[in-house]
Amino acid sequence: MSSISLSFSAALLPLNLPHDVNTRCASSVPSKKVIKNQLGPIIRRSFSTTHRVPGFSGMVAESGNVQSPAVPTSVPVRVANELLQAGHRYMDVRTTEEFSAGHVVGAVNVPFMLRRGTGMARNPKFLEEVSAHFRKDDEIIVGCQLGKRSLMAASELVCAGFSGITDMAGGYAAWVQNGLPSTE
Repeated sequence: MSSISLSFSAALLPLNLPHDVNTRCASSVPSKKVIKNQLGPIIRRSFSTTHRVPGFSGMVAESGNVQSPAVPTSVPVRVANELLQAGHRYMDVRTTEEFSAGHVVGAVNVPFMLRRGTGMARNPKFLEEVSAHFRKDDEIIVGCQLGKRSLMAASELVCAGFSGITDMAGGYAAWVQNGLPSTE
């Protein structure tokens, strides 16, 4: 059994702050100087356990609750299927080639990463393309092949102000493995 490590830096903030302070994206948080002037001193703490999640960062309130402002809700594929049946829309962030090989029925393809030579690069028009298909308040399930790109894309959408974003954990591979409707 492999172990996962978790490490992050956190700011301990007073409990009397407005609720939205802990739900802002990192790009919209004011500089340390502004925060210090508005809130008083901030106490920085580093936490580390034997579980590491690369790229994870979050805030810890005095109550000890870990909150990460740009991390959307993730659901298993069966829950995602139920959400689709309830009226949510599905956005597949895989490449056009991956999408063409098979996808969730009714999915809209907006690649988060594009093939560049032998590697991949972030789609510079991703938010623009998403906005052409979806409104910021649409209920959107975001999926990819295994779950990594969709989580990154969903996080970016949350930071961009999209309010109905849900990540599908496990991706299209888990969708197919569970025998859910696809266009293979």
